[in-house]
Amino acid sequence: MTSEQKSLSGRVAIVTGSGRNIGRAIAHALAGEGANIVLNGHRDKAALDAVAEELRALGVEVMVRLVDVGDAQAVAQMVDDVVGQFGRVDIAVSNVSVRLRQAFLDISLDDWKRVLDTNLNAAFYMARAVLPHMKQQGWGRIVHISGNDGFRPIPFRAHNVTCKAATFALSKAIALEFGEFGVTANTVAPGLTETVRDEAHYPNFRVEHEKRRQQIPVRRMGKPEDIAESVRFLCSDRAGYITGQIMHVNGGEHMF
Repeated sequence: MTSEQKSLSGRVAIVTGSGRNIGRAIAHALAGEGANIVLNGHRDKAALDAVAEELRALGVEVMVRLVDVGDAQAVAQMVDDVVGQFGRVDIAVSNVSVRLRQAFLDISLDDWKRVLDTNLNAAFYMARAVLPHMKQQGWGRIVHISGNDGFRPIPFRAHNVTCKAATFALSKAIALEFGEFGVTANTVAPGLTETVRDEAHYPNFRVEHEKRRQQIPVRRMGKPEDIAESVRFLCSDRAGYITGQIMHVNGGEHMF
């Protein structure tokens, strides 16, 4: 595919949590379609810089921003920087998440606020910052990466489950209000996916996931690239008639 044929040539995409795993795969997928990429993380700038080099090799421009997306002012400043450099922002993929494993009565107010700031409020802050530009342009794509647990709650994750369900609703609200301006908003809900994670919050991780893998109709765990492919499609012009929807990418483990 030549640069002239790439579906997102000239577009600018912000991908949060893009130093590894699903976020990195999404950044690669969008860059592969010609989009210039803004990589974001909170702590590991070395990881972001490494991804940036990978993407520049694909011939796109890359900006790296180490920003806590749970901070509304910091998100607004990041978007201002993006528009200042590129003159536009077309795609925003909110992918950051923290997953604490805690019994309900063990969740402190600080824990609750931390998870909501990262898993839910960050998506609102990003949407609020980019939507004026998308509205003015007459084109935009917002994608929230959520999870099945918003439909099928799992134990000891009340704060995370709440955020996942609320994220679905946030996408629908944005879709309803901004559809007439050429902006779509959708949610991608990954199922069991092979990622690097803090196993301290996933006791018996290997054993439990092997049992789940055997119950998945396609008989394998997902890969970050599986999630990225769904995001690539939703960000394209081909998906212009899809908005306010939840795309479940889980190998058929759950059929909603």
